Amino acid sequence: MNCVATSNLQPTQDHRHQNHALGCQLTVFCDFDGPIVDVSRRYYTTYQLALAATQAFYQAQGITLPINSLSKQQFWEMKRSRIPDVDIASNSGLHQEQIDFFLSRVVEIVNHPTVLHQDKLQLGVNWALSLLHSRCVRLVLVTLRSQSQATQILRNHGLTRLFGGIYGTSDRHAAYRNYTNLKKQLLQQAMAEQLPSSEPTGSAWMVGDTEADIVAAQALSLPTIALTCGIRSFSYLQQFEPTYIYTDLLTAAQHLLGFRSNQSLTTLGIGNRE
Repeated sequence: MNCVATSNLQPTQDHRHQNHALGCQLTVFCDFDGPIVDVSRRYYTTYQLALAATQAFYQAQGITLPINSLSKQQFWEMKRSRIPDVDIASNSGLHQEQIDFFLSRVVEIVNHPTVLHQDKLQLGVNWALSLLHSRCVRLVLVTLRSQSQATQILRNHGLTRLFGGIYGTSDRHAAYRNYTNLKKQLLQQAMAEQLPSSEPTGSAWMVGDTEADIVAAQALSLPTIALTCGIRSFSYLQQFEPTYIYTDLLTAAQHLLGFRSNQSLTTLGIGNRE
């Protein structure tokens, strides 16, 4: 798979040079889906549409399926526990070739323009990114999302200027499938291009919401902050032993900048393992 980095984007380049000139001592590599964007509505809508398409397909053949549509809460809890889509389909009343048809529809729908608009910024993201930017933190986006999609969403919200680099893929299905090896390749490329050789050890972090983010960063000796506002639960993320687990990007930003008072920082309670 081809990885695409936005090294040719003049606004991000200008900002990166500005960070170097100001002597920034902290770099945050941040995932997109989960930490910055809430994809839960799009994923659940995709599930509903794929289930309806499967039901209609078999109904046209005179077969009535015993469909048991999951509620959004049920569906999202299963996704956050990383229950495979095959099992989600089975729990929805599908069997064998019905599941295969359902899964094919999921892949076709999940990145379709008619559902992409359902992605929304997570609460507090503007504040978090502005806070980090104001403290001269070098922000670098590293995502399995299509590079063009991620860049366009950031541009729509006026956030592109805050990032010193944007690294994404040319595979529109990579984010949904959450390829760990591809995430590692992207992160390695971003580190090579964004971290000054003079920067002190331990001055860079990876912030993400899935096992792909944690494992990729650990393989490259980066400390990690896992967030529970995305597609994985606290208990699932804990298995991978990230350095910290926090609720959202704003809380992580406050930690990184040293806001440790009870009023400004709420942690889920996993300590520093360094």
